Amino acid sequence: MSEVYENPLITRYASKEMSMIFSSQKKFSTWRRLWIALAEAEKELGLSITEEQLESMRAHVEDIDFELAAAYEKKLRHDVMAHVHTYGDACPEARAIIHLGATSAYVGDNTDILVMKEALELIQRKLASLLAGLKAFSLEYKDLPTLGFTHFQPAQLTTVGKRAALWMQDLLLDYEEVTFAIQTLRMRGVKGTTGTQASFLSLFDGDHEKVKALDRLVVSKFGFEASIPVSGQTYSRKLDSRVLNAMSQIGQSLHKMTNDMRLLQHLKEVEEPFEKHQIGSSAMAYKRNPMRSERIASLSRLAIANAQNSAMTQSTQWFERTLDDSANRRISIPEGFLAIDACLDIALNVVTGLVVYPEMIRRHVEAELPFMATENIIMEAVKAGGDRQDLHERIRVHSMEAGKEVKIYGRSNDLIERILKDDFFKLDQAALKEILKPENYVGRAPEQVVEFVENEINPILKRHEAELVQAQDLKV
Repeated sequence: MSEVYENPLITRYASKEMSMIFSSQKKFSTWRRLWIALAEAEKELGLSITEEQLESMRAHVEDIDFELAAAYEKKLRHDVMAHVHTYGDACPEARAIIHLGATSAYVGDNTDILVMKEALELIQRKLASLLAGLKAFSLEYKDLPTLGFTHFQPAQLTTVGKRAALWMQDLLLDYEEVTFAIQTLRMRGVKGTTGTQASFLSLFDGDHEKVKALDRLVVSKFGFEASIPVSGQTYSRKLDSRVLNAMSQIGQSLHKMTNDMRLLQHLKEVEEPFEKHQIGSSAMAYKRNPMRSERIASLSRLAIANAQNSAMTQSTQWFERTLDDSANRRISIPEGFLAIDACLDIALNVVTGLVVYPEMIRRHVEAELPFMATENIIMEAVKAGGDRQDLHERIRVHSMEAGKEVKIYGRSNDLIERILKDDFFKLDQAALKEILKPENYVGRAPEQVVEFVENEINPILKRHEAELVQAQDLKV
């Protein structure tokens, strides 16, 4: 075990793939690629930069001497200049042209955008994969009637599959939000110290067209069609807020979904996976705690709260920039992604292993359905010649008495037996059995599931069919 603090997001929860996206190796090798792209573009536009210098830079993208960089930063108190010097030591032929005309935000901000875009694309794929898992579950159980709940009180019936479609609806909104963030992200580009491009205008002897071309060339080397139109020294921190809000929204959806799952597990209707040797409680050996859902809820709260970091950072920036954003962003941006990455992995593990108990669901439905069926019973009794108002009063009295049997004496709901014994209703057991079929009370729930999947979910899954993520075993 380490003698110092280790971030549990990395050691326990998030995937290796997401952890690598926010690694030091990724960050600083991207800085070097940005310096290469800048030098290449400056050479293409006529500055005195040689191919030998560029080749020297390209040869040392990944071999970063982190100890040397740390020593430089301790001396210089500036992380970007520390890595400029470290890179220059690795390729001395190019030392003179590394970071030419640029400010620290050139590598810092552009790298943040590139890293966030890659992280968003991973989140997008995992959202699609989770939707695929929920699609399979919702279609399998689209016809299984279950109690609906409002205020956690029994309400009209729905189906197990329709409830899963509600979870999918939330995640569909999250998928759309993440997709929008990906599609609208732009690099900061080549903007200079306060965003005016003054240093580059000087490098190109006042040629505005070359300065604009430099900006376009650099971002195109990273697959972007355009950069942010205007910036200060940094891009607007509202971009961070938009991205971390998207993570927060995913957290909101998953927290709600797993709250439902935890309640369903309490009702013994649906359970998350429980492994052969898993221990639910150190004291109570019989327990099957919903630890996966609880972990998702716990990490989701981190992502939800974390969105406030970016909101406060954006709102407190001064003019072209202040540095009070830096330390916070080093933590809040990676941890927002790492938390949601972990939540999505756990959620996929859960939804692909959910266990449904139809008989327990049926028992709960049968305990409440007689009350819900009273209107239908009245209508059938009217058809048999009864008076609607008299029937309503008699069934009200019977319902109150049946409610007492359940709540006061702990006995079964005997409303149907009471109605069968009351000749005023003129209904036999066969007629009541037909009225009490649960499928009569689910409305269009099965059809809604099918239509929702076909119209909304399938197009997304088709878009990602070659890159869906499979459920993985959890680290812990």
